[in-house]
Amino acid sequence: MKTKLSSHRAPLRVAVAQTQARPGDITHNVAESAFVVKAAGEAGVRVLLFPELALTGYEPAWLRASLPEHAVDPYGPELDPIREACRASGVTAIVGAPTASGQRSAISAVVLDGHGRTTAVCHKQHLEAHERELFVPGTDCCTVTVDGWRLALGICYDASFPEHARAAALAGADAYLCGGAFVTGDSDHRRSVYFPARALENTLYVLFANFVGRQGPWEFCGGSAIYGPDGRLVAEVGSEEAAIAIADLDDTDLASTRKNLTMLEDLTNHPDAQVPGS
Repeated sequence: MKTKLSSHRAPLRVAVAQTQARPGDITHNVAESAFVVKAAGEAGVRVLLFPELALTGYEPAWLRASLPEHAVDPYGPELDPIREACRASGVTAIVGAPTASGQRSAISAVVLDGHGRTTAVCHKQHLEAHERELFVPGTDCCTVTVDGWRLALGICYDASFPEHARAAALAGADAYLCGGAFVTGDSDHRRSVYFPARALENTLYVLFANFVGRQGPWEFCGGSAIYGPDGRLVAEVGSEEAAIAIADLDDTDLASTRKNLTMLEDLTNHPDAQVPGS
């Protein structure tokens, strides 16, 4: 387990963007995302997380009719407005989009760094049944580093599997960033449980970005938030508006939490421990 922290690492200002996408209108969604990047940069944000499929929306009818033909090229000119906003602001933006994967598509998180370069394309590893009709799963965990902070990426349903965030924590991640598409009802309940739990059980920061508003049959529940490494809420948007929530990731808080909550260390020291009664 890699948990050594740099004593010289400055706090990292991060944000989650809660957006209301227009299904299938990539040009509009890219322009809106670029606007949000600029606004975040003005607030000193260094890393900005968007929802799952933020650039196309998550309307099933459009996805079925349009993919893979209209998948987003993570290196193409379609993303130039966001690239320019990243260059101007120094923000690293993590934007959700369908990208080509062989003859099909993947649900991806595209990482555009503070110079506007595409530095990573992370594919969702766990797909729900209706997603498997259109998409192929990713096979590798994805971690990016910004200002010395190690940020692991997940996408929506990935967070339903505790081992996904746990693997990131054991590999040395300081934060787990997960763009989602959670809707009202039972899905909203799961959202409220998953993300603080992933933070607490792995003693890392967790960022969650979601849609708000309606897309086709879906009514999205918002709830975009940032959680501290003890699972406590640090910042949130709410359930009804498009906005951003901002917080600073802090080395002192992270080290203090991991000193008091030693689950990762204990797991590593006792990998063969048995559950009582087993």
